[in-house]
Amino acid sequence: MRATQVSVQAHDLTKHYGTVVAVDALSFTLRPGVVTGFLGPNGAGKSTTLRMMLGLDRPTHGSATFGGVRVDELSDPMHTVGALLDARAVHPQRSAHDHLLAVAHAGRVPRSRVNDVLEQVGLGAVASRPVGGFSLGMQQRLGIATALLGDPAVTIFDEPLNGLDPDGILWARTLMRDLAAQGRTVLFSSHLMSEMELTADHLLVINKGRLLADAPLGEVMDAYSTRRVLVRSEKRDALRAALADAGCVFVERDGGGFEVVGSSPEAVGRIAAHERIELSHLSVERDTLEQIFLAMTRDVQGEQAREMSAERVAVP
Repeated sequence: MRATQVSVQAHDLTKHYGTVVAVDALSFTLRPGVVTGFLGPNGAGKSTTLRMMLGLDRPTHGSATFGGVRVDELSDPMHTVGALLDARAVHPQRSAHDHLLAVAHAGRVPRSRVNDVLEQVGLGAVASRPVGGFSLGMQQRLGIATALLGDPAVTIFDEPLNGLDPDGILWARTLMRDLAAQGRTVLFSSHLMSEMELTADHLLVINKGRLLADAPLGEVMDAYSTRRVLVRSEKRDALRAALADAGCVFVERDGGGFEVVGSSPEAVGRIAAHERIELSHLSVERDTLEQIFLAMTRDVQGEQAREMSAERVAVP
């Protein structure tokens, strides 16, 4: 099924709580057919940003629009955007079916969608059970079902993988990829960096309310990752000497190999071939998204700490 395509724009989204700046002039665009990953450490402003986008918190400055329209001005909001922010926000005595039926009635969504989404998220067999007896993973699936109820063009998922087992995580990953393939706009946040790396096409990274990166996943990986060549040979001493003679920067690795920084695998291979050293292993390793994310946010925190220190020194 091909969905109506809707872009989402944030224009200088800003939120102050007294003297605290929770979100600092964020501007970005979410595009149809793309899974955008939303990253930031705890307290970075992610949840506040999502709540402002959805009209649940009023921005101090700026706005967010869906196809050029603010969420509170949409004529059919549930068909435009569906969101999972807190899967636990369901009355525990209400069944999954009745919860979705109430949401459908409030959003003028056909009753037929209730059974459709229950089956889609794998809760059809437990639809009549009280939600209070659901596991965290089942609650997450119900939250996702609620987000999908209006068949929205835009889906926003805040930590949708919490509580899901490995099969559930694979299911959620596949769902988000399928939604994007249908032309929908998908935004999701997660602390599971390995899943973010597998699922996202594009990344938004924020820290202390400020935008650090807004780029395709591959560009972020290439721009911030350190590449290392891993090489191993039975002639370990000869390889060490050859790398040293060639001026390579390297360290020894467990298992009898070397990690060469700042060289390409082709260059390392030529060095070994010139010395007639047979290699048993030659590969390239790069930083994971988790390593890149930690380095990016650590650098910003360090810079802000230095700025605060400088301000204190400058005070007479």
